[in-house]
Amino acid sequence: MGFATTLKEMLMASNQSADRSGKGRESKGGYWCHDCSERILDLDVEGDAPPSCPSCGDDMEFERSPGSTGCAC
Repeated sequence: MGFATTLKEMLMASNQSADRSGKGRESKGGYWCHDCSERILDLDVEGDAPPSCPSCGDDMEFERSPGSTGCAC
């Protein structure tokens, strides 16, 4: 029964919460650089200004996938 229980818990967890970090914080989306395909989770950014892309240095755009559970891809 261990495998069945683990599988059931995994499937239930996949759609219960947008908090994938386990830290009690909920992401609203992520910042994306279209040229470099770089993504930074909004929880990893300090302040309200968009971060610069680590690859090219351009400002990144905030994106959110409506109706998803935490994915901003």
